[in-house]
Amino acid sequence: MNAALLKLPKYLQARIQSELKPGEAVVWADQPNPAKYMRQGFWLWLFFIPWTAFALFWMAGAAGFKFPDFSRGQHLFPLFGIPFVLIGLGGLSSPYWLLRKAANIVYVITDQRALTLEGSRSYTARTYYPDQLRNITRKEHPDGSGDLVLETARYKDSDGDTRKRENGFFAIAQVRRVEQLLEQLASVQKIV
Repeated sequence: MNAALLKLPKYLQARIQSELKPGEAVVWADQPNPAKYMRQGFWLWLFFIPWTAFALFWMAGAAGFKFPDFSRGQHLFPLFGIPFVLIGLGGLSSPYWLLRKAANIVYVITDQRALTLEGSRSYTARTYYPDQLRNITRKEHPDGSGDLVLETARYKDSDGDTRKRENGFFAIAQVRRVEQLLEQLASVQKIV
């Protein structure tokens, strides 16, 4: 088995092996750094601190800053704040969910293509063939880690606003080295 695969958990090794075509060889495989992957949700987490605090303050204010007496059916108004508190708690827990998500992501470069495999029980496989690796965007941090954006997808949200989603390899170590491997893959396929 390839040395790049040996450092991955067994279930991810099996997942990669099931995706390989006959004769296809793994050149590089790795997972995102969980702590760095979690940082992508930092601004969202900061937003939910005042959101949750305000929702709690509103509920306390609606209850007259005392514990409401529900026995007479009065003071049910503060309960309307519960969904907002729950949304806030969900937002505050986003770093935990990103950590869990990172444990179930693997990035792979083979001699024929690049792959991202993401998910726990069921998973999503994204394939990038060499001709799709022409416009790679590298985001590098001072420690040499970073992100490689392989694709930017544009879509309309439920309000009809245009949004973009970046796909690629995120929170990886030695981002330049991985970019060079992708460039080699793209250039070899051009010659053939």
